[in-house]
Amino acid sequence: MAQPPAQNSTIRNVLLAGILLMLAGDFLFALNDAMGKWLVTSFSVGQVVLIRSMGAFFVLGPMVARQGAAKLFRMERLELQVLRVVMTTLDTALFYAAVVYLPLADVMSFYMAGPIYVAALSHLLLGEKVGWRRWMAILVGFCGVLIMLKPSSAAFSLSSTFALAGSISFAFAIILNRRLRGTSDTSLVTWQTIGTLLVGGFLTIGNWQTPSSLDFGAMLLLGIVSCGAHLMITRALKLAPASTLAPLHYSLLLWAVIFGLAFFGDMPGPRILIGSGIIVLAGLFIFHRQKVVDTVPPENVPKGVN
Repeated sequence: MAQPPAQNSTIRNVLLAGILLMLAGDFLFALNDAMGKWLVTSFSVGQVVLIRSMGAFFVLGPMVARQGAAKLFRMERLELQVLRVVMTTLDTALFYAAVVYLPLADVMSFYMAGPIYVAALSHLLLGEKVGWRRWMAILVGFCGVLIMLKPSSAAFSLSSTFALAGSISFAFAIILNRRLRGTSDTSLVTWQTIGTLLVGGFLTIGNWQTPSSLDFGAMLLLGIVSCGAHLMITRALKLAPASTLAPLHYSLLLWAVIFGLAFFGDMPGPRILIGSGIIVLAGLFIFHRQKVVDTVPPENVPKGVN
């Protein structure tokens, strides 16, 4: 049965909101990655994660106060909530552990495989339809990633294992966000921040280096930026299917080029331009193939979720 025009328009608007939030969140994540790469050259991963998590509460504190602290303990599917905290904590810690030893481009090449994992998991665990054309486009996009970010000779080191495991954790976290869309954004991001705070504190034991005021402020700012990114992406995943949003993660590559030029003086060469062109075309094709019937109608997002 055909859906009324008004309902179709609402679904399209919800999908567009999810896409825009995902793009904005990825921009903040790219900024977070560049800042984190700079900070872990001088401080331990645990210390950066610890102070970063403290900074996130500048954003989360007012949100928790507005929501009510008691609501943090009223959550759906406790086992999935715990698993999500574990996955997001692993994602954060393993990313910073990898960029200590590997170039940012190498680490990003592993993380760009995330949309492939997400597409497969969305089909298997969420029942979202992913047609063969989109599968092919995702694979073509990943080929573009490999062209852009050709791994160095250190690609098969232990550090690359950190990056690979982190990218898989990232994909699982996206799927769990989708399963837990009845839980408020505030609760989801607060608990994952508490998880990284505890792990960062544990890793810092016996490995503390007193930062300058500038470095301490930069680590706090890192937490604010990453928290904003998590909130945007968490909301986006409540508004649109994970298999639709995952390819938009490729926009990180554009920002990686811009921030690399601005912060580290890295000039993109022909390989970067060719790879980025392939990725953009693949992403546009995936968006074109998205059908309205594949979206989650707004009435499926529980009322009162914020």
